[in-house]
Amino acid sequence: MIDKDQILARFIQYIKIDSQSDPNSETTPSTNKQWEIANILKSDLENIGLQNVEIDEHAYVMATLPSNIDKDVPNIGFVAHFDTSPDFKASDINPQIHHNYDGGDIILNKEKNIVLSSDYFEDLKQYKGQTIITTDGTTLLSADDKAGVTEIVTAMEYLVNHPEIKHGTIKICFTPDEEIGRGAHKFDVEEFDAKWAYTMDGSQIGELEYENFNAAKAKIEFNGTIVHPGYAKGKMVNAMYLAQEFASRLPVEEVPEKTSGYEGFFHLTNMKGKVEHAELNYIIRDHDLDKFEARKQLMKKIAHNMNQNYGKDIVELKIENQYFNMKEKVEPVKFIVDVAEEAMKSLNIQPILKPIRGGTDGAQLSYKGLPCPNIFAGGHNFHGKYEYLPLKSMIKATEVIIKIAELTPKRV
Repeated sequence: MIDKDQILARFIQYIKIDSQSDPNSETTPSTNKQWEIANILKSDLENIGLQNVEIDEHAYVMATLPSNIDKDVPNIGFVAHFDTSPDFKASDINPQIHHNYDGGDIILNKEKNIVLSSDYFEDLKQYKGQTIITTDGTTLLSADDKAGVTEIVTAMEYLVNHPEIKHGTIKICFTPDEEIGRGAHKFDVEEFDAKWAYTMDGSQIGELEYENFNAAKAKIEFNGTIVHPGYAKGKMVNAMYLAQEFASRLPVEEVPEKTSGYEGFFHLTNMKGKVEHAELNYIIRDHDLDKFEARKQLMKKIAHNMNQNYGKDIVELKIENQYFNMKEKVEPVKFIVDVAEEAMKSLNIQPILKPIRGGTDGAQLSYKGLPCPNIFAGGHNFHGKYEYLPLKSMIKATEVIIKIAELTPKRV
């Protein structure tokens, strides 16, 4: 059905374009280099025959595949992001293609002794006999989310070339800056003109998600006092010790590496400091809104108590909400999840319905009026050198898009 060599070539073309986003930038897109892939995608969508292909001043790329049926059905959409995580090197990506994977360890870089272990990353074993795309151990792969981008482009091309597959109007959007939490900020839902959509931004084959974390970020600054250490008694206040004290008051078991499923966490993402000033940066996550609010209140309480104990404002806390659980917005139109589930089952894919331990553009889009469940794109171990993508999973995700397009007019 899908030409595996063609989809692989398209994926490799996209991942070789450095489109890393930057959380410290105030612009949209946050990096100028994201424009390169945005313009390539605009050209690709035009070349495969989509209509109304546009790129706006913020690099959002939108296009339309017109309906080929007489029946009036709601417009649906598919969304993916083309930026790459700023957490790890994303330039000079050198993908490695492993055909007929044997189920054991994969040597990513012999010279540097970097190995993708099938014992440590147990999901790898389920892809024995398949073609696996990995990094060379020095960069991430950028399957998050260029796998999703590749799948949408390939699915639209297939539908254009196979008009015997009947479908309603399909809207496409590729976004910048999802990796820094801003992918949906300037997404024009009214211009997109779809009743609902699906983000192709999940991981393992079969994943289908319509619940995600409520999310916030916290910046905590600590103001110390520096004097000569030989004369410091009763005078010096070491901001790094203050930061250490704050961190120690958070629940030690409620961190990403010790939680799973619906369990929330506090995640220390960055720390820096000197005697006079220190800073901690956290992300706060929880599926339950009440528990999410309680986590933010705990941080505020710790900061308040420390300021009281020291008799002055030595701790400054800023908390900013990022996105909320899409479940509230998707459940009233749960049939859109059911359509995706049916599409998977018809392709002999076992649906895996589970909460996202993270967020996607779909979470923010759902709150902007575009209900947007998340579907697997196929990659694993995102944001690091052990990232990999089974080629078959990318093909299957493409087939799911096509099947959803075909099923929707029959189910609405």
